[in-house]
Amino acid sequence: LVMVFYGSNGKSNPVSMENKVEHEAKDQITYDIYLPSDLGMLYKVRLGPQSLEDSISQLSLRHFKMQNTSTLDTFSLTINKTLPLSLNGDRWIEFPIEWPLKEALSVVTYHLTVFARDILSERNLVHMAACIYGTRGDTGDRSILGLLQNVQQGQENESFLVTVDAVELGELDKVILLISSKTDCKVDIKKLYLKEAVKEHPIYVFEVNETFSVTANKPEIQREIPVSFVIRGDKQQNDIDKNLHKERSETRNLTEYTIKVYTGDQRGAGTDAKVHIILFGNEDKSEVFQLSQSLEHKDPFERGKVDTFKITTKKLGSLHSIEIGHDGKGF
Repeated sequence: LVMVFYGSNGKSNPVSMENKVEHEAKDQITYDIYLPSDLGMLYKVRLGPQSLEDSISQLSLRHFKMQNTSTLDTFSLTINKTLPLSLNGDRWIEFPIEWPLKEALSVVTYHLTVFARDILSERNLVHMAACIYGTRGDTGDRSILGLLQNVQQGQENESFLVTVDAVELGELDKVILLISSKTDCKVDIKKLYLKEAVKEHPIYVFEVNETFSVTANKPEIQREIPVSFVIRGDKQQNDIDKNLHKERSETRNLTEYTIKVYTGDQRGAGTDAKVHIILFGNEDKSEVFQLSQSLEHKDPFERGKVDTFKITTKKLGSLHSIEIGHDGKGF
């Protein structure tokens, strides 16, 4: 069992409960924990196993009590939950800390809708987790494929709903995906929709549009996905359900292209300018794409390097030409 403590100035590293027992009585264990003073005022705690993939026996948590040994401020909470919450699903419990004379945050259920292709058939072999970040901290790594609800499958695409309980995160800004597998496979993620379960909006949309090539028993792939846009307000609310239901049919009309750019290996060949590309086919031409998110390098278009980009656009037919250029900025 580990605990993560969140304060007004940041969060602690996972604090292992191993070898920290100071006193043990029937149905009660007391730990002494030393936290960095620069965490500020503590506002939430997360409890869970050290690893999402560890096989752990059930642990019934009845009550949690914490006291600052310097100020003697005390926080007490009745939990009455059993870890893990489900066999293959969420293994974390989060709760806000309510100090005397301090307002506490609430526990919120978030709905994460994943739009993907051909991963439900692999879910017993693939491990996928997500860590959601907001202005008030993060959820930690939460299992995705073990928490599936409302699964919908089309001819080419699928969507499923995941629920995550966490102390309210404030304005959401990014999701980190973690993917590993027991077998070589490809995991194709289109986009993520994220919102509070009890609210129709805002809906945070995270465009992914990437096929992850996962090698068996290798270190997990980690990808940071910033929020692409937010659907807010009554004006857009009528379109939300329509967009959700039509998502799979719309993606059938899209084509994904992999673009590799080989930068010359001579003095002055690289650039820091913003590079764009347009694809021309016999049926249509694409919109202008900025080539900024290289799959290999944080800083693309360096001398002698190869950068790979993924773009998704409408069907263009057979490609016959491209336009590639940059804005002339920088060296």
